Amino acid sequence: MGCDQDIQALALAVIQTEMQAVAGLAARIDQQFVSACHLLLACKGRVVVTGMGKSGHIAGKIAATLASTGTPAFFVHPGEASHGDLGMITRQDVVLALSNSGETEEILTILPIIKRLGVPLIALTGNPASALAKFATVHINVAVEQEACPLGLAPTASTTAALVMGDALAVSLLETKGFTRDDFALSHPGGSLGRRLLLLVSDIMHRGEEMPVVANTVLVSDALLEMTVKKMGMTAVVDGDAQVVGIFTDGDLRRMLEKNLDVHSTRVADVMTWSCKMIGIDMLAAEAMQIMETKKINALLVVDAQQKLLGALNMHDLLRAGIV
Repeated sequence: MGCDQDIQALALAVIQTEMQAVAGLAARIDQQFVSACHLLLACKGRVVVTGMGKSGHIAGKIAATLASTGTPAFFVHPGEASHGDLGMITRQDVVLALSNSGETEEILTILPIIKRLGVPLIALTGNPASALAKFATVHINVAVEQEACPLGLAPTASTTAALVMGDALAVSLLETKGFTRDDFALSHPGGSLGRRLLLLVSDIMHRGEEMPVVANTVLVSDALLEMTVKKMGMTAVVDGDAQVVGIFTDGDLRRMLEKNLDVHSTRVADVMTWSCKMIGIDMLAAEAMQIMETKKINALLVVDAQQKLLGALNMHDLLRAGIV
């Protein structure tokens, strides 16, 4: 068994080999790459990505990346394609095939069908002289000088190179199409990014009878009762026209008690926070969270253009919504 230094040296050698493989791709961002992008941009159907073995795993990831960045795509196993799955490919699609050797039998078997359908084929191979490369409408060379595997058997650097080239295609398409963060969120509604980009204050705020609110003429004891019932650690304070004039919080209560003021004889207007932070109903919940963090506050009042109370939310609401 090798010593720790040997293990570290082996790991570093792998990383160095794969770094060199990726660096070598820079010279391959040529007219062939641009042509591949044009084919994908012109695709009226979906991008069908295929590959066998380790290349198949990379193909699946590339398909997922394309789909999540605005280019509809899915993976088809080339072995299954010959047994019915070719029916998933339509004349409106583009096929993206991965094979380091360019001679993968399962992929070569389905090439005549792809040609008969008149579907453009983009090939990512490590052998420009291979059958797949020659057959392809566009060929992108992803050859590497050596695999990171010391035996030269396990696909390592070659699969990394193919994955990076797939990312380059996906991101180039994303930028060219003008795909935005909001578009990304729409395809990831269940993820944390989707929640952060799609959820509005109006989706999570307390409204109606759930809102803690008192008139500016009431005593602190009345405000405390409202805070206790609504369980938000604060209450909005409004004037006779229902416009927000301030907020009364747990912090205001503590400061009041430090001054030995009586909750049963002190008006809430005398001890509340007048210049409280208010937000609009269409603000993103993530923006509300940023305001809370910046201002070091735990609650916000939601108002309309006339400063009339529409709702309220606190940090607990953001936590429950998965924003924090």
